[in-house]
Amino acid sequence: MVVSDSEPKADKSGPKRAAVKSARRRSREFALQGLYQWLVGGAQPGEIEAHLRELEGFAKADLAHFDALLHGCIREAADIDATLAAHVDRKTTELSPVEHAVLMIGVYELKHCIDVPYKVAINEAVELAKSFGGTDGHKYVNGVLDKAAVELRPVEVQAGRQRQ
Repeated sequence: MVVSDSEPKADKSGPKRAAVKSARRRSREFALQGLYQWLVGGAQPGEIEAHLRELEGFAKADLAHFDALLHGCIREAADIDATLAAHVDRKTTELSPVEHAVLMIGVYELKHCIDVPYKVAINEAVELAKSFGGTDGHKYVNGVLDKAAVELRPVEVQAGRQRQ
């Protein structure tokens, strides 16, 4: 059985309905909000998490994945930024806080969430950037994470390219 990490496909036969977000997508969205608060306001992780847990829809998120993303990204921020530094065109402190947080999530998933295929990790980050970032921020995120994936998941990337 194949388990998809992305949103379910819409049924094209009936009237259009809003797409149902997967629990993983929700966890990424809440982690993004938390990382934004941490990057911009310097709030403490515990305070951020307590605030996010009160928001509508939080209970529908994959709580373990949210916890791993929020706390893992904060705990490993220096290491994640060092990885990003090799693939961005400016200091990470000069990135938009939204794009920076999205890139942190993407790099964290590439490094630690081996159950998430690298293409899914990149695509999910791109979708976050489209939803919450600047006009063309998703293109930047895609380019940076595509380069980072070669470094962080070389065997998987090479295998994917050979199949194409």
